[in-house]
Amino acid sequence: MSDINRVVLAYSGGLDTSVILKWLQDVYQCEVVTFTADLGQVEELKTVWQKALMSGIKPDNIFIEDLREEFVRDFVFPMFRANAIYEGEYLLGTSIARPLIAKRQIEIAVATQADAVSHGATGKGNDQVRFELGAYALKPDIKIIAPWREWNLLSREKMMSYAKQHGIPVEMKRGARSPYSMDANLLHISYEGGVLEDPWNEPEEEMWRWTVSLEKAPDKPKYFELTYQQGDIVAIDGEILSPAAVLTKLNKLGGNHGIGRLDLVENRYVGMKSRGCYETPGGTIMLKAHRAMESLTLDREVAHLKDELMPRYASLVYNGYWWSPERKLLQAMIDASQIHVSGTVRVKLYKGNVIVTGRKSDNSLFDMDIATFEDDAGAYDQKDAGGFIKLNALRLRIAAMR
Repeated sequence: MSDINRVVLAYSGGLDTSVILKWLQDVYQCEVVTFTADLGQVEELKTVWQKALMSGIKPDNIFIEDLREEFVRDFVFPMFRANAIYEGEYLLGTSIARPLIAKRQIEIAVATQADAVSHGATGKGNDQVRFELGAYALKPDIKIIAPWREWNLLSREKMMSYAKQHGIPVEMKRGARSPYSMDANLLHISYEGGVLEDPWNEPEEEMWRWTVSLEKAPDKPKYFELTYQQGDIVAIDGEILSPAAVLTKLNKLGGNHGIGRLDLVENRYVGMKSRGCYETPGGTIMLKAHRAMESLTLDREVAHLKDELMPRYASLVYNGYWWSPERKLLQAMIDASQIHVSGTVRVKLYKGNVIVTGRKSDNSLFDMDIATFEDDAGAYDQKDAGGFIKLNALRLRIAAMR
């Protein structure tokens, strides 16, 4: 069918990518290399190797890689330096994982001399855009195979029939199958489909996996301290932790107190609206605490400029432009702003709320002598405010006299 001899497939071992693997072998008559990224997802990865072997993949062509530290250090942390949030609520948990998967997939394609890469994203969603923009940015001549845009297996029933017909090993989970399409990594877990397709339906309590309900959250608050160094958390309660360990611990702390649930109707890049539910306990804490650290250490105009640019940055991440020159330009500016964002933030968690109860820094711009309501001993001359106000009122006064 084509001149493609070898393709690297982003492979999870689930129904979709298991069917895609066989379909690539049959339709393209090519050798398949599988790549599975461990980004901290909950599901068991040990069976992926065996499934790939059972599908005829050579051991040397099976790549299962632990990318958790790189994911948090080089993708999640830089994004949180920007305080990025899409459409006022979404912390971009799925979006930020895609550029790393694309990067490593292309690296494996180069190493194995593959002609193409393939993914299991549908033709309706954002992920196809994110994967492919990343692939083209990193290797402009790469060929991309998107089965969902080519085949006629457009339902779960058709895929199950194809799997049965071709003897594809598809694991049948014990008990009731989750009715949701789910995606998980160290930053979040997402839920789509099923009853959620009607925006009026309330999510079932049984759906949530990482967080307790507010009703079941502890009656006693949890206090802890986060140590920041140039915009990134480096320790929790004085314990120095790696980036992945920081996020893992914050997920646990936040989940125990009902932090980070979100039910959202969002605007997909491809043009449609989509309803999704998300759990981002650690990220919710990080956003609140980081803004608290910046409130003490950032110049006012720098902070306001960052806030003005943040929606643009968030849209770039959401739409798949992580590798674009404009995102890199914004990142350079954001990272430069973080040079003094170091210190400690004290946080209280209580029944779904993240409450900052204290912040301190050796780089603080808060001057107690000037800000005090008591006698400041001449640190600030209040008479200066009169001229300041009159100058700023000048245009208003002129306009009023017309």
